Parts: sequence; C-alpha cells; structure tokens
Amino acid sequence: MPTSIITTDDLREFKLELLDDIKKLLTNQSKGKLKKYLKSSEVMDLLQVSPGTLQNLRINGTLPYTKVGGIIYYDAEEIQNVMTANRVQHGLNS
Repeated sequence: MPTSIITTDDLREFKLELLDDIKKLLTNQSKGKLKKYLKSSEVMDLLQVSPGTLQNLRINGTLPYTKVGGIIYYDAEEIQNVMTANRVQHGLNS
C-alpha cells in the first residue's frame, strides 16, 4: 500500500473546503431548506419522543409516513403541519 504525504497546504485546503461546506449547511438551515424526508431516528430527536410514541403516532394516523424498502420516512413539512394543527393556545380568545 503506497503512502502519501500530507502537507500543510493539503491540510489548509481541506480546512477551507470543510468550512465552506459547513457554511452552506448553516445557510440552508437558516433559510429553512432542511431535508425533505426524515428517518425515524431524526423524527424522534426532533420531537423528543420514544420509538414507541413515534409508532403510536404512525398507527393512529397522527403522523403520515412513507415506507420504502423497510425504512420509514416522514415528510418534514407534514410534521410541521401536524405541529401547527395541534397547537394549543390558551387565553387568546378571552
């Protein structure tokens, strides 16, 4: 296996590319351009719920999903719609 020598210029170039990628990710996130579809683990982190609670939300129809090849995906926009539709506002109409 041949060895390759990494120079400080290589590291500097890598650093600049990495920083550029991070800036793009942060810009997209601040513009609201998040991923279109989320996996179950991402939804559990986002909503701070357990796997069982997420399954119940699927079963009772609260949270729409798509299953492709055994992997369950959730539309990020639909999750936002569910959150908005279930918003509780106390005391605003009194």
